[in-house]
Amino acid sequence: MDREKLEYFRSILNEEMRSLLEDAGKTVSEMTVDSTNFPDPNDRATQESDRNFELRIRDRERKLINKIKDALERIDDGSFGTCEVCGEDISEARLKARPVTTLCIDCKMEQEQKEKRP
Repeated sequence: MDREKLEYFRSILNEEMRSLLEDAGKTVSEMTVDSTNFPDPNDRATQESDRNFELRIRDRERKLINKIKDALERIDDGSFGTCEVCGEDISEARLKARPVTTLCIDCKMEQEQKEKRP
């Protein structure tokens, strides 16, 4: 992959990382500021449920941040855009849709088929 395309993907990944980190910072500040103590048990349960939901989302985003960091490392070491199973190039369309991917579409489909089998 040429340098221009690598820089394009680097900018996409960096922007996504910036956005995720910004959202995480907002969540932390909102959770520390919003310490409303509801006297009604139903209101407290709803608040707790909302917090748990928010934390699950942030955990998924944390995992995505780690994948973004890995993708940026692959750009730096020259392995970005190469399938880690078969060694073939990952299509540019697939990378645009999912820049953190490590598998070409054929290997990913094969992996998903194996996961479906009992």
